[in-house]
Amino acid sequence: MKKLFLNLIILLSFSCINSQESSIDENKIKEDLNEILNDISLNYVYLQDKNVDLKCIKIYYANQIKNIKTEEETVLFFEYLLNEFYDNHLTLRTNRNSSYRLFSPIYSIIERGKPIISNVWQTQIENLSEDIIGAEIIKFNGIDFEQVIKDFPTHCSNKSVPEIKEWIANKVLAGRYNEPRVLTLKLSNKKEIELDIDKIKIKNNHGLLTTQTINDVGIIRINNSLGNDNLVSEFDNALNDLSNTKGLIIDLRNTIFGGDSYEARGIMSRFIDEPKPYQKHSYIAKSENNPDVERSWIEYVSPRYEQYKNPVVILVGRWTGSMGEGLAIGFEGMGRAGVVGSEMRRLAGEVYDFGFKHQKYGYKLSTAKLYHVNGTIRERYVPTNYVKQSTNKKDEVLEKGIELINKMTE
Repeated sequence: MKKLFLNLIILLSFSCINSQESSIDENKIKEDLNEILNDISLNYVYLQDKNVDLKCIKIYYANQIKNIKTEEETVLFFEYLLNEFYDNHLTLRTNRNSSYRLFSPIYSIIERGKPIISNVWQTQIENLSEDIIGAEIIKFNGIDFEQVIKDFPTHCSNKSVPEIKEWIANKVLAGRYNEPRVLTLKLSNKKEIELDIDKIKIKNNHGLLTTQTINDVGIIRINNSLGNDNLVSEFDNALNDLSNTKGLIIDLRNTIFGGDSYEARGIMSRFIDEPKPYQKHSYIAKSENNPDVERSWIEYVSPRYEQYKNPVVILVGRWTGSMGEGLAIGFEGMGRAGVVGSEMRRLAGEVYDFGFKHQKYGYKLSTAKLYHVNGTIRERYVPTNYVKQSTNKKDEVLEKGIELINKMTE
């Protein structure tokens, strides 16, 4: 009996120790809040462009610290703070079960004040039988969609502003990891249906890229691998195999997570015979008690290996992200390819990693703006050969790309 009692005391002691170790330290969260807000104030290059009240954010989130009881709530606290800036490039470098995903296979726009499905990730979806382009989103998990937008956990931005409302609508479609995503839709023919986003099957591509040839037009599709250095060698091999085609299509519609400029420059370098400018960088240099001064420069690509000299077309869409966007505007800026498709993911600027003092994870902030060499800021770029998706029954972007190659080679 004494031994049992002793063991119970030991277990309770360990439990108390673990509880103390996992307890929330409000002072540490407050220090980290001040740190992230300071980093945003000094380094976030889009701060002045955002319709956000920074004073409101400071006051609101400082007042919320006393309500945090768990580690997961701490993560959500900082996640929601970054969401105040309605910028998909501002992310926490961690997530929990109740975090929001980064994207959905469906994209909506705000049209006449209503959320309308404008794009689906057609190249990656296997089983979407209903044609939902143009459908109005009526409900989310049985709740009026307008109400879900109003209830989205941000508090210092105006949710009626179209840009902010569209961003939130798509964040709602991305949904939390631990909650369902069932939409009630009104199709273009007025029919109402329910669509469970989590039952949409996404293709699992194998390999860094895939290739095919259609009527002597070579197609290289990048499989979300712009962050893998081995892609450059893989691309070289694929391009060499397609060197005799009359034209080439590079499909960037599955580059959702972006990547690195090494891969982009490695790819572009096979299509030019002299150094060419492909994008402009710009950031604001700050000095305490002195004026802010812009610093900008043009980045070049240098030729490498044997050049592919026939016409090139780049395919893009809502799931072309970050370095995928840079690669598209780079090809066009060099005068080496036409770009076909819709708006891209519109990930703003060049991001760098920052860290908290007390949390084990950090966050990403955009510290420099990126531009097409013609001066268009990257996130506002619209493809020269614009394709408005009208159906998910056929690949209109690929059809337009092949048509363009054929016209250039007639």
